Amino acid sequence: MHASADDHTEHLSGTAAAEKIAKLAKSARICLFGTYSGQLPLTVRPMALQDVDAAGNVWFLSGRSSHKNQHIATNPFVQLFFANTGSSEYLTLHGKATISDDRALREKYWTPLAKAWFHEGVDDPEVTVIRVTPESGYYWDTEHGKAVSLLQTAIGALTGKTIDGSLEGTIRP
Repeated sequence: MHASADDHTEHLSGTAAAEKIAKLAKSARICLFGTYSGQLPLTVRPMALQDVDAAGNVWFLSGRSSHKNQHIATNPFVQLFFANTGSSEYLTLHGKATISDDRALREKYWTPLAKAWFHEGVDDPEVTVIRVTPESGYYWDTEHGKAVSLLQTAIGALTGKTIDGSLEGTIRP
């Protein structure tokens, strides 16, 4: 980890990056999952996070015949946008997605809520698992939590001085 002395910017890599990804992604639970359809802008849709592993890989369940899977089959590069406004935590990741229909992975990442989309359960032929391996990312976080950040903002508004308790930085697992 490297932090700049003149601001609150960190540059995380390796284990520290994977831990930050897990913390912020799991806190948000839902992301906007962006794929490239062959033209810009990205095609984005909300996706429920299944897990983040120790290496920082992000896991999702997805429909085999979905546009998302079709886009990934053509261009595996994706961008994920996580936001937890309640905690003032934000994360964007750019990486490569792979699609698997491995039974063990489907079982590992299956949740009862997934049955709302996959009516036949974990054996539904539509169920696939997407792994996104982040190549880079950027995050915005609060150093002392939302309550302290709000207090700092209020004090700054009253005094005319900026009191910044935010952290931000690059991520490269």
